Amino acid sequence: MDFRSRLSRAVARYRAEVAGPREHLSLLRWQMVEGHALDRRDTFPGHLTTSAFVLSPDHAQVLLIDHVVIGRWLQPGGHWEEAERFHLSAAREAEEETGVQGLTLHPWHAGDDVPFTIDSHDVPGKPARGEPDHIHHDLQYLFLADPALPLVAQVEEVHAAAWKPIAALAEIAPRALERLSRLPTP
Repeated sequence: MDFRSRLSRAVARYRAEVAGPREHLSLLRWQMVEGHALDRRDTFPGHLTTSAFVLSPDHAQVLLIDHVVIGRWLQPGGHWEEAERFHLSAAREAEEETGVQGLTLHPWHAGDDVPFTIDSHDVPGKPARGEPDHIHHDLQYLFLADPALPLVAQVEEVHAAAWKPIAALAEIAPRALERLSRLPTP
């Protein structure tokens, strides 16, 4: 299945099975209908990114990065890169940015590629690159990993990688935190 078909399927299933009543994803869906190359980072007004909420097995901690460019703690992620499935792109970003070991897709996904959340958010442009302010349509996935294993931050992109209390998501990903609170306690 090609990128556009996979994205269409993932977004349709997300809207039907996961999304809240106010999650219309209007810009993303419009760009898809218009045939925008969402797999290219030079597509505007927005393009695709993937990210990973890496949880400890007991869901008490989440793995976050101190992002060099953005200057705050966030979940690991980045521009979508070719992968057979979207969650594999998110996993690759988490592994590259944090050195996390033993990463596994969370059982919530049931082995499928439906995102846990889709977050379309504003991103400041980079005038030096001729890049305008734009939107990242971020497909977000849940993973599990052992917080006792060592981390190695990718210093080119992150100042640090660390396990933080799950409550840290309140400021950076409130929708994901709210959904996590409804998952059965492991």
